Amino acid sequence: MTAAEQPRSGFDLGKLLAERASERYDLHSRYLNHQLPRMLHTIGFDKVYERAEGAYFWDDEGQDYLDMLAGFGVMGLGRHHPVVRKALHDVLDADLADLTRFDCQPLPGLLAERLLAHAPHLDRVFFGNSGTEAVETALKFARYATRKPRVLYCAHAFHGLTTGSLSVNGEDGFRKGFAPLLPDTAIAMGDLAALERELARGDVAAFVVEPIQGKGVHEAPPGFLRAAQELLHRHKALLIADEVQTGLGRTGDFFAYSHEEGVEPDLVCVAKSLSGGYVPVGATLGKDWIFKKVYASMDRVLVHSASFGSNAQAMAAGLAVLAVMEDEGIVANARRTGDLLRERLTALVDRYELLHDIRGRGLMIGIEFGRPSSLGLRSRWAMLQAARKGLFAQMVVVPLLQRHRILTQVSGDHLEVIKLIPPLIIGEREVDRFVEAFTAVMDDAHGGGGLMWEFGRTLVKQAVANR
Repeated sequence: MTAAEQPRSGFDLGKLLAERASERYDLHSRYLNHQLPRMLHTIGFDKVYERAEGAYFWDDEGQDYLDMLAGFGVMGLGRHHPVVRKALHDVLDADLADLTRFDCQPLPGLLAERLLAHAPHLDRVFFGNSGTEAVETALKFARYATRKPRVLYCAHAFHGLTTGSLSVNGEDGFRKGFAPLLPDTAIAMGDLAALERELARGDVAAFVVEPIQGKGVHEAPPGFLRAAQELLHRHKALLIADEVQTGLGRTGDFFAYSHEEGVEPDLVCVAKSLSGGYVPVGATLGKDWIFKKVYASMDRVLVHSASFGSNAQAMAAGLAVLAVMEDEGIVANARRTGDLLRERLTALVDRYELLHDIRGRGLMIGIEFGRPSSLGLRSRWAMLQAARKGLFAQMVVVPLLQRHRILTQVSGDHLEVIKLIPPLIIGEREVDRFVEAFTAVMDDAHGGGGLMWEFGRTLVKQAVANR
């Protein structure tokens, strides 16, 4: 860039951050979702993170934090992977004629080709900007291709928060106050009789399902997806696999549905890890005949599109992510490390009466707590449950962060489950650190006193005040 071409604006991002970064929580309270900083202050999560790399953050005091949340699964390769970072620098430096809307750039086609190689029974891809957009696309395409109005989904499912995906969201807390939604119907995960009963009405376009539900980490029962697929096709309806969180290696398979032999969804939704943690991207993979029905003529060429879909930065990030996954054996690492972590945690179930179950696959793990048997712990458990279900899991999450500098999350509202979805690059060192910290927290919880139960009383007071 010559001196004449230098930008004339006085904008300096580094200077702006240096001057205003200390206002982060105040700015959010004033201009964004004001309840987020309030919640973070309440549970002591109001940290100041200065930088991140791989599976770790560092705060303003230079202390490291292990990330077992991965930005709700977005950071599959961890933060700032050098290959993804370089790809984004390269695409910016290339000065591409991006998003002209009236040409065909190579990057979207190349990324579609790489994605479809992992789902050889599928033929085409639509690129949007998020997981909920990927689901919206699948819902629209299924309804149009089958000319049927209704979509079935599972109780406790999570498929996004825009209106269409909210209509197939199995959690009432997200749906409340946003009616009317689309006329879709929930069934219990694994209930083939209910599925067949709804299909018999003749108006079902599709069944959308997470192979492993994010809320609670519940896996589809063995054989359910294959049997559901057979029922759906018999009634000329489609199977939609929501792999937004489970896809791209999270469960130890590239797609979680492939764990069950013979399952070939008609539409597959992906997002999160495909971004490399940098540029929002979502993708809906589908069969050729579905796409050809939706885009049946030149008049319908823009009947479904996204303004920023297929942008060069997102496509470059996606291509880099898939290359890294192959070159670094990411899927195999997720399977191997996930097996180790579940094995180490499962060994603790008989040791702690508050710990009831360890489940999941790959690096998508649920830790479930339940009612203890001893009288002293039972009374404390009852106190928490009377105030609000899910408080004990929150009591575990907080000391994991505050005392052991490990970031985790409660798996869903009113659930006594912690979900672990760390970056897929973690290894034995991170497993050791988490298990040691979790064991210390469990020891404290079963000791019957201490700071953990004091914090529990604070959570009870807050829950009662919010009623």
